[in-house]
Amino acid sequence: MTSSERAVFATAMAEAAELSREESGDSGSIQETFPAAASPLGLGVAPSASEEPPAAAEKSDGEAAEPGASSEPKADCQAGEQVNSQEGLELASAETEDSTLQTAAAKKIKIEIKEKKEKKQKVDEDEIQKMQILVSSFSEEQLNRYEMYRRSAFPKAAIKRLVQSITGTSVSQNVVIAMSGISKVFAGEVVEEALDVCEKWGELPPLQPKHMREAVRRLKSRGQIPNSKYKKITFH
Repeated sequence: MTSSERAVFATAMAEAAELSREESGDSGSIQETFPAAASPLGLGVAPSASEEPPAAAEKSDGEAAEPGASSEPKADCQAGEQVNSQEGLELASAETEDSTLQTAAAKKIKIEIKEKKEKKQKVDEDEIQKMQILVSSFSEEQLNRYEMYRRSAFPKAAIKRLVQSITGTSVSQNVVIAMSGISKVFAGEVVEEALDVCEKWGELPPLQPKHMREAVRRLKSRGQIPNSKYKKITFH
C-alpha cells in the first residue's frame, strides 16, 4: 500500500468515526427525550416544559369554569325575559278576548233593544188599529160618551196638593200627571162596577150614590181597593 492510499484510507476512517459519533449522540438525545415525555409524573421523572403542573391545570380548569358560571345569569335573564314576554302575550290575548266578548254583548243588547222597540211599535200599531175599528162601530151616543171620557181629567193642582199632604214632601210634575191618570182609571173601574150593580138590581141609569157605594164595597171585597183603615199592632 502506498503512502497516498494510506492517506485516503485514514481520511475515510476518520469520517466514518465522526459519523458514528454523531449518530450515537443523536440516538442518546432521542432516548433521553422520549422516556421523559412518556413517563408519568408519579414515577419521579421531571415533567417536560410543555407539561403544566397540577395546580396550573386546576387553575386553568377553574378559569375555564368561570365563563360558564358567568353564562348562568345570562341564561336566567333570557329565561326571565321569555317568561315575561309569554305573560305579556297571555295578558294581551285575554284583553283581546274580553274586548271581543264585551263587543259581542253590546251588539246582543243593541239587537234585543231594537227587537223590543219593533215589537212594541207593532203592538201599538195593532192596538191603534183595533181602537179605530172599535170607535168606528160606536153609535152617536157612545161616541159622545167616549169623547167626554177622553177629555175628562182630575185637576192637577188638587192632585198635587193631596199627594203633598199625604207624603209631606214636594212632588214633581211627572208624579202629578201619573197620579192623575191612575185616579182617572180608578174612577172608571168604580163607575163600571156601579153600572153592573145597577143592571143586576134591575134599575136603569143614571147612577145613584147607592150604586157607587155598592160598587166600592164589592171592589174592596175582591181586594181591588186597599183598605185605608188599619189597626196599630203592638209588640209585647
